[in-house]
Amino acid sequence: MLGGGLLPGTLAVVYGATGIGKTHLGLTFADRGRVADGARGVVLDMNGRGDSQQHDEYAARLFDWSLKEWTHTVPPMTEPYPSPDQMDAFYCNALKWVGRVRDFQVPTPDGSWEFDWNWKATYNHALHTVRPFFYFHLGAGTRRVVVDGVEPMNQPADSIQFWMFDELYRKTIHRDAETVGMEICLPVWKHREFIDAHRYEHAAITTLLLVTTEQTRLEDLLARKVAVGDLGATANTILVMGSERVGNRVARLLSVVKHRGSAMSDEIVEYRIDGGGLRVG
Repeated sequence: MLGGGLLPGTLAVVYGATGIGKTHLGLTFADRGRVADGARGVVLDMNGRGDSQQHDEYAARLFDWSLKEWTHTVPPMTEPYPSPDQMDAFYCNALKWVGRVRDFQVPTPDGSWEFDWNWKATYNHALHTVRPFFYFHLGAGTRRVVVDGVEPMNQPADSIQFWMFDELYRKTIHRDAETVGMEICLPVWKHREFIDAHRYEHAAITTLLLVTTEQTRLEDLLARKVAVGDLGATANTILVMGSERVGNRVARLLSVVKHRGSAMSDEIVEYRIDGGGLRVG
């Protein structure tokens, strides 16, 4: 369907209702990095309910992959390097906030809004876990990032999850490796040799964002309007996964809405999910 697959250096967004198979697709993409890139992809779960999407169970059953959780935290001016065990941890769920941006803001005297200081401090502390998670894995050869657990929101611009992802994408994932390394490995002079030895090309990182929608039918997803703040507006590739009644059964269907940079198919493809994972055709 994608004549060249998801392109390096781009953002792809998958839209679909809960239970439609987005997590299966994301884990398959991450696992395929073993062969294509020499290292599996990393998975950031932004679901505030923890691993309710069963990433670890799916990874173990489908790919014989023990999806360990990354817990290594690097506060400023501390020894940054993770243990070998943490370098085998490809799953992180340190960003647990859901809801509206306004839920985390307070009014200012001039009538505007700003993030609550206590929340901002807690959020910044979580970044001491999330940013090293990406930096050290990307430095070790990972070239695929999967972000799951984004929940429905009528206005994407109101979503704290969209806000956090946009910040993380611009300031960590899709940013010069040397700059990110110098921000994490402090003081820089002490870790200069490591930073220089673990440079990577951020333009080679492919990011797959999985977004849960209120719409379940494929027809409704295809007709879905792009709202203000919707990351699909700037994504290179958009996939939609929905269901439709076919005779006396409900079929799962996949379609490519947008794909820049190489050929794409305009057909709607049926897929199924069984004990072996997601199967097309």
